[in-house]
Amino acid sequence: MAQRNTYFQDETVKTKIDFRQFRRTLRYILPYKKIFMLVCALMIVSSAASMVPPLLLRRIINATVNNKNMRELLFVISGIVVLTAVQIGFTYFQQTLMGKLGHNVIAEIRRDIFYRLQQLPFDYFDSRPDGKIVVRVTEYVSELANFFSNFVLQFLVYIVMIVTATVFMLSISPQLTLVVFCSVVPMMAGVMLLRSRLKPLFTQLRTKNSNRSAFIVESLMGEKIIKNCNRVEVNTDIYAGIHGKCVRQWRRIFCLNELNTPIVEICWNAGTIALFGTAFASILAGSNAVDAGTVVAFTGYMGLFSGPLTQIAVLIQQLSQVTSDLEQVFDTIDYPVTIADKPGAVTLKNVKGQVDFNDVTFSYESGVNILEHFDLHVKPGETIALVGPTGAGKTTIISMLTRFYDVQQGSVCIDGTDVRDAALGSLRREVGVLMQDPFMFKGTIMENIRYGRPGATDEECIAAAEKIHADLCITKFSGGYNHMLDERGAGLSAGEKQLLSFTRIILKNPSVIILDEATSSIDTETEQLIRQALEILIKGKTAFIVAHRLSTIRSADRILYIADKTIAEQGTHEELMAKHGLYYELNVQTAEKA
Repeated sequence: MAQRNTYFQDETVKTKIDFRQFRRTLRYILPYKKIFMLVCALMIVSSAASMVPPLLLRRIINATVNNKNMRELLFVISGIVVLTAVQIGFTYFQQTLMGKLGHNVIAEIRRDIFYRLQQLPFDYFDSRPDGKIVVRVTEYVSELANFFSNFVLQFLVYIVMIVTATVFMLSISPQLTLVVFCSVVPMMAGVMLLRSRLKPLFTQLRTKNSNRSAFIVESLMGEKIIKNCNRVEVNTDIYAGIHGKCVRQWRRIFCLNELNTPIVEICWNAGTIALFGTAFASILAGSNAVDAGTVVAFTGYMGLFSGPLTQIAVLIQQLSQVTSDLEQVFDTIDYPVTIADKPGAVTLKNVKGQVDFNDVTFSYESGVNILEHFDLHVKPGETIALVGPTGAGKTTIISMLTRFYDVQQGSVCIDGTDVRDAALGSLRREVGVLMQDPFMFKGTIMENIRYGRPGATDEECIAAAEKIHADLCITKFSGGYNHMLDERGAGLSAGEKQLLSFTRIILKNPSVIILDEATSSIDTETEQLIRQALEILIKGKTAFIVAHRLSTIRSADRILYIADKTIAEQGTHEELMAKHGLYYELNVQTAEKA
């Protein structure tokens, strides 16, 4: 498992533009290439239409007004109105189509990243905070949506406008075109220099925002503990520190970014003065090469030329941010799915429940083994209890059986089939897991019971609930089985959640059952109900029970004391108590605490 990144550690993010990330997005765009080509055509027409009005203004100033030809004046003005309408209409359609294209692309990326998250092994989630994963799926993808819906089109439009404006200016007056270039190039250089200074600052801001999001998610998930431990003020101070870094970083960006306007204004005014100065010098020299209409037209062209140039500088900065977003998103999409079906994976059928751990060695971090040369052979229908100190590897053992993690050495087999060779769907259908903290989804009680077996009928769900007397608590709700649960089952007691999770596993009816501290949060009365249900549930099935409440495992066929990366002791309750060893001491300590 990779070293875990936390909310106080910045993620490593590249600041250079990586065009390989954009090439990867082509496979998302190719299905919509016809729309993209239509957008490009509309964009060319719109850009060309925007270049004609300055020429018409030139004619109005140089000829129409001097000739006092009202008919021609109305004709030219009508031309400007028509061209403006054409530009507005084509721009609207191209933006609409590009927005549709952009959101279709992002919808595909959202689908791919969510689907990959469903497939990823647990070590991916172990190595980074939930908040930083959520940021990738939400904030980063939203920024990409904005870019592909707006900025890509703008970038293309600006390029076309610059080329078109240059052609029009050169065709009218190469002399004034040179003046425009002499004014705009320094402006572009200044803006680019400013953006190069801003680019790393924006990257740092994003990593700090990601840290803040990670801390917020962690705080929301641990809200009850925070309040119970009187950590509200402490956490507020921690948040103030994290948030303060974000604010200070944004202020630095804001102050530097405000220099953009003075640079543009100075160069624009200098260019305007230079245009009129050139025209005045031409008149003094007795030349008719530059007239008033031409100067006015070039003032318009300078705006059509310089505006896109400065915006391209901004977009280049956006490109850096977007490639960073794409890198983070594709990092998730490309993360190897190490736990997946092999070609020709075996579908488990008619599972008897024989489980074998053969010389298993496992570690979460390289060089730090949790289990070493671990051997365990369980007969069908046998109940195995796992006890031992925290961190000894009890949960790890059962996690390898479900392939939440894969062994580094050795093998884990069910009915002689290595779980790595079994189809995941069939493996997890045959192995049912009950966790210490059961998760309830937003939906009705019936939907939560049916979660592990979607095709079950209402009658089968109700029968499963009645088997462990969960119906006694379900019928207390106004809607009964149709009662709508809130997120994470808010409003249910720990015992009620456990009863529903037990009902879910009874309905699923797996061949191998795992209880990972599944009764630790249940009151004594509820535990009695579940004990009775478990006797029915595990009859004839293989069961693994991890429990701190030793009273729940005394009837197990074998009790394993896990310590020092292996099985330190094993036997029945009576056999282990008679040894006066580790298990005996654990019972004595538990009795003293009680």
